[in-house]
Amino acid sequence: MSLRRLAAIVLAASTFATTVQAETIRVAVGTQDTTINCATGGLLIRELKLLEKFLPQDGKYKDATYDIQWRNFTSGAPLTNEMVAGKLDLGAMADFPGSLNGAAFAKAGRRSLFLSVLSGSLTGSGNGVVVPVASPVQAFTELKGKTISVPFASTAHGLLLRAVKAQGWDPERDVTIITQAPEVAGSALKADKIDAHADFVPFAELFPWRGIARKIYDGSQSNAPTFHGALVDAAYAERYPEIVTAYLRAAIEADRLIAAEPERYAELIARVTGIEAEVVYLFHGPLGLQTRDITWKPEYRQALKTSIETLTLLKKADGDLDVDRFVDDRFVRAAAARAGIDYEARLKDYAQAPLKAVDAGTGQPITDVSRVAQIWVTGEDKVRHYASPEAALAALAALEQGGGSARVVYAQDRNSGIKLFAAQAWYVRDPEHRLSAFLLKGDAEAFAKAKGGEVLDFAAARAGAARLSAR
Repeated sequence: MSLRRLAAIVLAASTFATTVQAETIRVAVGTQDTTINCATGGLLIRELKLLEKFLPQDGKYKDATYDIQWRNFTSGAPLTNEMVAGKLDLGAMADFPGSLNGAAFAKAGRRSLFLSVLSGSLTGSGNGVVVPVASPVQAFTELKGKTISVPFASTAHGLLLRAVKAQGWDPERDVTIITQAPEVAGSALKADKIDAHADFVPFAELFPWRGIARKIYDGSQSNAPTFHGALVDAAYAERYPEIVTAYLRAAIEADRLIAAEPERYAELIARVTGIEAEVVYLFHGPLGLQTRDITWKPEYRQALKTSIETLTLLKKADGDLDVDRFVDDRFVRAAAARAGIDYEARLKDYAQAPLKAVDAGTGQPITDVSRVAQIWVTGEDKVRHYASPEAALAALAALEQGGGSARVVYAQDRNSGIKLFAAQAWYVRDPEHRLSAFLLKGDAEAFAKAKGGEVLDFAAARAGAARLSAR
């Protein structure tokens, strides 16, 4: 045998050995880009290539090649179908569809794991109910006998059933509940074909922002926790635990980035999804509608149990899904430790995403956030913060007099602390001319009766602030 042929055989053998030892590992992630509170578990990781930054490259992964796949969905149900079919390894969704994910895996004789929370609200904010712009309805209590649409088996469906129950109504007789996806409901609201629509993030805010609906009920009124989180096929997690931890490291990094520069990443999310940055900031900015949170607070575990109970009543699940086995916090604890985060401290932290800012008018630190208002000025990269609505509205008047304009003005609901679009809020002006903002006219009226003052809409509040600033 010639030396040349022998060398070729040796080379072929070594190449074969390398091929056998090396592994191409699929990392297939299902995202919900338009469900913007899943952004740190999908869209931002993908767009910023954060997964590549944290995937293991040593030990048993030294010679591995990664096949990273991303698939986007508009809701959790089709994402779950792809996970159960073995086409996806990880996915992000809310508590209700997440419970359905666990039930679907169990029905197939397999398991999925709920890995971590991504974003949530301990009171239920994020889900909401809207009505057509011209509707006379101002509160959920006025919807008896009306037709309300909702995406069935969604977290908003659970909210709607709880709200109906809280009124003492029979959901089969006192209201007509029909199923409608958000894209269908938008057209139905514009055409006045439904009396109300219940939906999940971000549609109860997006529809009012686009001028096709008014929000008359926020999930925080139900005082029932809700969240979005990340799930994994349990068999995949068992085989590749380091990859699952790496994915959560990427989610933690995405959270760090958007917390540091919410305006910048709101613009990125807007470019990808078409959902306006002003709406994205409403959720992801400081004091936002929901708070990004990686920890499994007891309230979020309870939200899963409530989801399973509700889905069982809807005959969408059989109720035998064990939450204590379904939730697996080993991976997020490991990811937090590697990121230098004290998981136990975060677990005990119930605060909203903090606002650390000075008043744009006075330069003084804002210490009381109960009446905070904000202006995102057209052409400016950063949102301006004000200690009160009257200060913000006076600044808005001066801005417009100088030829400037605002992209959006925000206010904080005095009762719940949720962020509002100021133009759609109600206000109470007290005898000292201080303004407090409210989502609901009824809440404003109750506050005015208890504390003294008059109830104003946005136009009247603006006019009063402008007059006072001109003195």
